[in-house]
Amino acid sequence: MRRLLPFLLLFAAAPLPGQSLDPRSYVNTPVGMNFIVGAYAYSHGSVLFDPSVPITNGDLTVTGPILGAARSLDFWGLSGKADLGAGFVCVDGQGELNGVVNTRNVCGLSDPAVHASVNFIGAPALRLPAFARYRQDVLVGASLKVTMPLGQYDDSKLVNIGTNRWSFKPELGVSKALGRLTVELLASATFYTTNSDFFGGQVQQQAPLFSGQLNGVYTMRSGIWAALGWTLYGGGRLTTDGVEATQRQQNSRLGLTLVFPVGAHNSLKAYASTGVSTRTGSDFDAFGVGWQYRWGGGP
Repeated sequence: MRRLLPFLLLFAAAPLPGQSLDPRSYVNTPVGMNFIVGAYAYSHGSVLFDPSVPITNGDLTVTGPILGAARSLDFWGLSGKADLGAGFVCVDGQGELNGVVNTRNVCGLSDPAVHASVNFIGAPALRLPAFARYRQDVLVGASLKVTMPLGQYDDSKLVNIGTNRWSFKPELGVSKALGRLTVELLASATFYTTNSDFFGGQVQQQAPLFSGQLNGVYTMRSGIWAALGWTLYGGGRLTTDGVEATQRQQNSRLGLTLVFPVGAHNSLKAYASTGVSTRTGSDFDAFGVGWQYRWGGGP
């Protein structure tokens, strides 16, 4: 069991453009463990940090490091975690606005995010000695992710790294262990505050964006695990200066994740995802590699 501990909690705080695929978001982790994570991400295509931007035919490359930290917690006898993360990324490329090609080359901080989750069925809070006897069956958890408007933002530009607004994402997750295979189902909604300084001083509002995710996770005897995930999201209709947009988002993505343990305290992660169907934006490919170090919680 100790061989599994280094990668029970991976990159939950990593901020990525678009809707990310997050296998193993809800797992039981020994109380008191701390995690530091670092990753390097690459995305190419019609990739935008803010899905409200009305860019078409986007051809953008987004690269940069991501850093995060997390701690597993005891919520009155229930297991949970708190984490935070942000990235420093560069955007380079072009897109069209009303038939006019615009270019953008900028680097800066992404909007940092804080996230807290609790498993309220099937995952009691356990210290390391007792955790060795734990076996998952059905697990149900919930979380809240808050993104803060602290990233790079210029209201004279359409493409930015920051979004100049808060977002709040409550989520419900259910998973079932079937031997070495775990099946996960996640459902969430993202709510946005008003951007009162959108592109040239306009006021923009966005309706909630709803998403669902299905993951299959297989854990090998060596401790390596692999996950295949699919996410579907829609909604998010825009209103700019009181004028409602005619289109809303309706997109889906497919992703693959591989995680490898390296000794007792480290693990490596590689992931890739691509758009499957796209109605508005989000037609991009993403790749990344990362490292995690854990300590605490016992020997």
